[in-house]
Amino acid sequence: MTEVTPFLWFDSDAEEAIRFYTALIPDSGVLSVSHYPDGVPNMSGKVMHATFRLAGREYFAMDAGPQFPFTEAISLYVSCVDQQEVDRYWAALTDGGEEQPCGWLKDRWGLSWQIIPDRLIELIRDPDPERSHRAVQAMLQMRKIDIAAVEAAAEGA
Repeated sequence: MTEVTPFLWFDSDAEEAIRFYTALIPDSGVLSVSHYPDGVPNMSGKVMHATFRLAGREYFAMDAGPQFPFTEAISLYVSCVDQQEVDRYWAALTDGGEEQPCGWLKDRWGLSWQIIPDRLIELIRDPDPERSHRAVQAMLQMRKIDIAAVEAAAEGA
């Protein structure tokens, strides 16, 4: 069976990022890491290839220099069950990173993440178009998603 696995290109801190991500997210772990051998200019000791698992999904990564930085065109989506989970991921991933609108952020390595509570998706998919619209408008004013504020907006409060 053909498999499709995300492959992340880091400038030079892949191993640090992988260890951070796998410690933060349940059902995660480092599966393998190999390093460039001595003698490879500017890459000696850096990650040549790594395999890791985040929330049960496998990823590959490498250090390969600054030629191709991460952009928002690719992001990792974290589905959160409650505000506590949103707050935990948000705090950890924005430490050294950058908050962005609508539940998006960039971590300290420049990788984009979406930290999205399941309740937000329920509200913006509400069959009542007015409730849905109010929920979307509330979300558009936020950086980190505040579930209670989106619920209040959806109710017209």
